[in-house]
Amino acid sequence: MQLTKHTDYALRVLIYLAEQPEATIGQMAEHYQISRNHLVKVVHALARKGFVATTRGKNGGVKLARTAALIGIGDVVRAMEPHFDVVECFNFKRAHCAALPVCGLKGALNRAADEFLAVLDQYTLADTIKPRDVRLVPQRRIAALNETAGREAGA
Repeated sequence: MQLTKHTDYALRVLIYLAEQPEATIGQMAEHYQISRNHLVKVVHALARKGFVATTRGKNGGVKLARTAALIGIGDVVRAMEPHFDVVECFNFKRAHCAALPVCGLKGALNRAADEFLAVLDQYTLADTIKPRDVRLVPQRRIAALNETAGREAGA
């Protein structure tokens, strides 16, 4: 099972906002090195689904619409993913597989997708946050730290 980038970015936005009470899309785009335009679409979808609240204008920003403990990871993934069609036979409009009349794989894959979501349902956004002593570190800073560590290990 693979999540779309849209869902991945939505989870990143929520994690960021769980750590920062309010932020701008620009701040989050810079932090994660993600296209600002793409993040605007993600935040808009999160707002439509009731996960974040947005304020427009000069002092505008984005914040969680409810506490992190009340935002289920399974709920976010269900809301953001366009579908869970693991194989084409999950969607009757596209199901052209010759094995379809005798295949029992669809049931197993459907169960696996259900189990995947059931596991995610056991976690909230609050569960994904590291302790306060571990702060958000911009991706370029992580890359620089990894590069430095690699040079020191090779020396």
